[in-house]
Amino acid sequence: MPSTKEIKNRMNSVTSTQKITNAMYLISSTKLRRAKEELERTRPYFRQQEYEIRRIFQSEHDVVSPYFYPETGRKPAEMYAYLVITADKGLAGSYNYNVIKAAEAEMKKHKRTKLYVVGEYGRRYFLKHNIPIEQAFLYTAQNPTFRRAREIANILLPEYKAGNCDEIRVIYSDMETELLSEVKVMHLLPFERKDYITPDENKSSKDIHCRFHPSVSEALDRTMPSYISGFIYGALVDSFSAEQNARMNAMKAANDNAQEIMSKLKLQYNRVRQAAITQEITEISAGALAQRRKHENKEA
Repeated sequence: MPSTKEIKNRMNSVTSTQKITNAMYLISSTKLRRAKEELERTRPYFRQQEYEIRRIFQSEHDVVSPYFYPETGRKPAEMYAYLVITADKGLAGSYNYNVIKAAEAEMKKHKRTKLYVVGEYGRRYFLKHNIPIEQAFLYTAQNPTFRRAREIANILLPEYKAGNCDEIRVIYSDMETELLSEVKVMHLLPFERKDYITPDENKSSKDIHCRFHPSVSEALDRTMPSYISGFIYGALVDSFSAEQNARMNAMKAANDNAQEIMSKLKLQYNRVRQAAITQEITEISAGALAQRRKHENKEA
């Protein structure tokens, strides 16, 4: 049985760990709130861009753009590019594991793939398992900004336009609720035309007349890079929010476990301490009894 000193040392260790996990919980909750606020401030701009793209397709039905599948339908893709968004560190439950396993499952479906990784955790994992990385965007996971999303888009878009990849997909975690996060595999490029025009809109588009200068294709070429950057930015923020939420849940579970361990240690400490006190009292009583008998024997 451990001594009271050993139990006390372990209680101090658990208390120190609990302070760290509690601090990490508070930090993650603050980061989560700020990320959500930043996304809500920028979301109206990207919604307006999406509206303008819809308006183009409502007005012009024969739009030809490399950003969209042709009207004849999809062509079999040969090269797939994956943008995988992970965290820069662990201590977030199964957050990183779920994203990486989804990426590996997707890449196994195709013979030719290119891998673009956000986050130090994912970069180290793929390098450790000898999975080639086309490019790693270091440390962008911790601070998602539109500027960094644009930097990623400026690397992916030239690759797509040059024909070095036929499809681009984004794999990231999205926080559905405070208790549930889902890994999503989103189709980034090319876009589906049907997502930007519905049959009802097609019927009402007869009365829509828009003039584009210098041309519809030029208007799309100027609009799409910002829209795609916004898409990537939204994925970065959603992934960052899911990471912080996962870390909050992990730290809360750690705090609850620490509290349970502390309760058991306190009970064990009290039992050991009571046993020690009882033993001391027994020894004192036995000593006093021995002294009294010795004194009685001398008098006799």
